[in-house]
Amino acid sequence: MNIYGVVYKDKGKEYYFNGNDLRIPNNVTVIVDTNRGEQFGKVVKKISQEEANAVKDELRDIKRIATRKDYDQYLKNCKDCDEALKNAQVLSDELGLNMRFIDGDFTFDRKQLLLNFYADDRVDFRELARKLAGIYHTRIELRQVGARDKACIVGGIGICGKTLCCATFLNHMDTVTINMAKDQNLALNPSKINGCCGRLLCCLTYEEDLYVKCSKGLPLVGEKVSYQGKIGEVLSVDILNRCYKILVNDEVEDVCLKDEENT
Repeated sequence: MNIYGVVYKDKGKEYYFNGNDLRIPNNVTVIVDTNRGEQFGKVVKKISQEEANAVKDELRDIKRIATRKDYDQYLKNCKDCDEALKNAQVLSDELGLNMRFIDGDFTFDRKQLLLNFYADDRVDFRELARKLAGIYHTRIELRQVGARDKACIVGGIGICGKTLCCATFLNHMDTVTINMAKDQNLALNPSKINGCCGRLLCCLTYEEDLYVKCSKGLPLVGEKVSYQGKIGEVLSVDILNRCYKILVNDEVEDVCLKDEENT
């Protein structure tokens, strides 16, 4: 069994598909089977056996390598989708709906048109869906997305200088809490801990387990602790190195639990 990573858009999310007996080089376009119907995508890599064993989801198939005719159909779908987005925005404005359309796509077989939109409140878009179905004669799905999903779709550059994780490799977004920033001893400054979406950075989850593990046994800043028979106040804590500074009799002392644990 050959498993390949496929993207629908350049620098977009990567999804895994079963290529069966197909031998497909990177950057070759393919037609894949999805739960929404056929989709046009591009192979970006072949998955190693180790990665394949870690894939828990049921894999759908790559149906075939795309032909020139398939590519022409894909270009037509993209052009028609751009027009559909404009029409949807005009119709929603006419209906007085507070919706801002972000992106969308036809399935390759044009059995469905998906349009993503952002809105501050819940929107009753049933009349809009009926009007669009009358124009395009296909199943219409209007999906309201939140701030995180909007960033994922639109993309951008994070404060780290790299392309947003959610727009590239993150296929699942874990819950991010303010306690994670506190656990990692970060300044609770929104400009530092919030992403482009205005929500807490997804990357706060990446090292959370390590910080929780390393913080065990460490005191909190401002806490009174005993040191060599004297009481001192904790000035700062270096969680990853398991060290902290304390003020004892107007002198600053360094305490490292890692050294004590190694003795």
